[in-house]
Parts: sequence; structure tokens; C-alpha cells
Amino acid sequence: MRSTGRKFRAFTAKHLDELTARAGLTPAQRLATRAVATVLPFRTNAYVIDELIDWAAAPDDPIYRLVFPQEDMLPAEDVAHLSDLLSREAPKAEIEAAAHQVRMRLNPHPAGQMELNIPSFGDGKIPGMQHKYDETVLYFPKQGQTCHAYCTYCFRWAQFVGEADLKMAGDEPAALREYILAHPEVTSVLFTGGDAMIMGEPVLRRYVEPLLDLDQLESIRIGTKSLAYWPQKFVTDPDADDMLRLFEQVVASGKNLAFMAHFTHPRELEPFMVAEACRRIRDTGAIIRTQAPLIRTINDDAATWESMWRTQTRMGLVPYYMFVERDTGPQDYFAVPLVRAHEIFRDAYANVSGLARTVRGPSMSATPGKVCVDGVVEIAGQKAMALHFIQCRDSDLVGKPFFAQYDPEAVWLDDLRPVFAERFPWQE
Repeated sequence: MRSTGRKFRAFTAKHLDELTARAGLTPAQRLATRAVATVLPFRTNAYVIDELIDWAAAPDDPIYRLVFPQEDMLPAEDVAHLSDLLSREAPKAEIEAAAHQVRMRLNPHPAGQMELNIPSFGDGKIPGMQHKYDETVLYFPKQGQTCHAYCTYCFRWAQFVGEADLKMAGDEPAALREYILAHPEVTSVLFTGGDAMIMGEPVLRRYVEPLLDLDQLESIRIGTKSLAYWPQKFVTDPDADDMLRLFEQVVASGKNLAFMAHFTHPRELEPFMVAEACRRIRDTGAIIRTQAPLIRTINDDAATWESMWRTQTRMGLVPYYMFVERDTGPQDYFAVPLVRAHEIFRDAYANVSGLARTVRGPSMSATPGKVCVDGVVEIAGQKAMALHFIQCRDSDLVGKPFFAQYDPEAVWLDDLRPVFAERFPWQE
């Protein structure tokens, strides 16, 4: 493996032209890609470029599409306007203003994140905190609001575009601890972003260590793509051993340390460095659970998911979620209809052992909660879609089935209409 001990090197929008030329794009296509990158974030690294992308297959290679903007991810008129501004070297402020207008039409914070999820506490709100479900608090550490590489489908894309009003971030570990103590229903903390594993061990310790003596906490979760995009973090990086000792400390405190690892394509699991990183993390007592969204042009077939779940199970990882692409950013480009999503899930699920059937999905993280699509049914001669809440703002609705009109084109909860009832259970 060529990049085993390599120092991390990031590639950003300023490198786009040379990288897309390597993929065989024409000058006009490269300009359009740069135009999209003024709206949506771009960042990758040497490991992804050298180890994961098959450049002979680019730009159709799934890993290439996973990290590089595509010119048709945004409306053609927006891409044309931004391309014109770039080609005539318009002032930076003018380009950014045009990009901002496009962003505001892309629903940067879906599912009521800013309006419904941020709790009040003490004299105001705690920056960087969300509390949507009773048991779980999300925290966005200020130093963890970037990633080793950005996924083109990322529903957190607004965190990375440099607009302060769109970013969620906090730097108050003491306030996080005080909030949890004041809310005994909280049993789990999820550090998210961004990616908490972009932080060094001393910084992550600042957030984690104050929580270890809280008896009410059962688990600490870390949402991360680092195992796919920079597994060196846990093997050859300077603080790799120190990070693993911190994990051991969390486990020794009696907490379940859960890595919520994002693997979107089987190729991300192939390098030896990934297996070694997973082994070292698991040796600390941490559990690695895997999740990813179903993404058109990248992993929208059952064989891909079956391969991922089989490989993950062999590696001792726990398949956890198949998500539906959220209603933000370039959703129209990546979304798979819900009926088709369930077919893909079902066909993959049917071909794996019971150990891999820990996975749930396809699941939508919508405003009222996490909605799972259970399939298409026929009741009293009428075709309908069966769904249930895996998690919900109203905990009384968790696990209870509900039904929607059959719609093979629907891609999100808001596209569905109730059947056998005048309204859905969460609607007043």
C-alpha cells in the first residue's frame, strides 16, 4: 500500500482544475465543476486520490463521484451564471453573493435542525448542541467541523462553506456536562460535525473526559468517515496510540464507545490500512457500527450493499443503517425513490446472514423522526406503503406502523400522502 506512512495532504477547490483534467474533463466541463464548487464544498486528500479512485474509470468511477462535484448537481441556469462569473474573473464578493443565493434555495438545514433541535438552557442556547430525541444529545465540537474529505451527498454540507450563519459549532465542554446533568433522560452523547476524528487526541479529550463520571450516560458515539478517508488516523498518525488509549479510558469508565463509521462503497473497505485501523479500534473495546445513505450513481444497487455488509461482518463491524438521501443540497441529483430504495435494501438483506441483519433501513431522518420504509403492501385491494418510526420526537409513535398512498416516484416523507386515514399520526 503506497500511502501507509504518508503525511496527510488535503486538496481543495484550488486543485480542482488539475484533478478534473486528470479525469478527462473538457475545459468547459472543468469550468462547470468549479462553478458547482463555489456553492458546495470540495475537499479530498492524497489517500483518497491515490488509493480509492480508479482514475481509468473516472469520471464515472463511484469514488470519484463520491468526492468530486458534478456539473449537473445544480440547476443548469445557476451553473451557467456562476461559470460566467468565473470565466470573466468577477470580483470574489460578487461570486460569493451569487453562490449564497443558490445555497439558500438548497434547504441548508433540513428537518428543523435550527428551529426545533436546539434547546434553551440557562440564559440561552448552548452553541453547537442539538437535542431532538429524549435519550440522545448531539454535540458539534468547534475544532471538529471539517473532514478528511467531503462527500458530494453530505447533508451537513452547510457546515463547510464558510458562512458563519449556517455553521453549528460549540466549544463549551462544561456547558455540555451541565446540560446532561440537568436532563436525566439523556443516556447517550453523539459527537458529530464535520468529523470528530479530524481533531487531535488532546482536543477530543477536552470534550470526552468530563463525561466519563456521569452515571446516567450509557454510551458515547463518534460519527466519523475517517476509517474510509484517512485510516492512518488510528495506525500511523503521531497521536494514533494516544487516541486509542483515550478510547480504552472511555470503555474502562463503563461506557459503550460506539464508532458510527460511514462506508459508502465496498472499495473503501479494501485497503489493508482500513482493516488494521478497525482492528486497533476494536481492541480498545469500542464497537464499530456502519452506516451510509443510498446514493444514485454511487451505491444504488443491491449487490453493492450486500458486498459491504458481508465484508463489514467479516471484519467484526456491525451493519447499522441504510439512510435515504436527505432533503438538502443536491437531493434531486442523488435521491433514489423510496419504493426502489426498499427493493434494494430487501434484495441485499435477503442475501446476508443473520449477523448482518442488524442493519435497518431504508431510513429517513425527517422532521418528526427517523422513518423506516417497510415495503409495499396490499390492504383491502388497495396498494399502499408501510412505514414506522425507528425514533421520533413523540416517543409514543416509535415502532407503530402507519401507511401512505403508493407512490413509486416519492423520494422523501413530505412527498407521501396518508391512506386509510385523513392524516399521518404526527400531524395535528
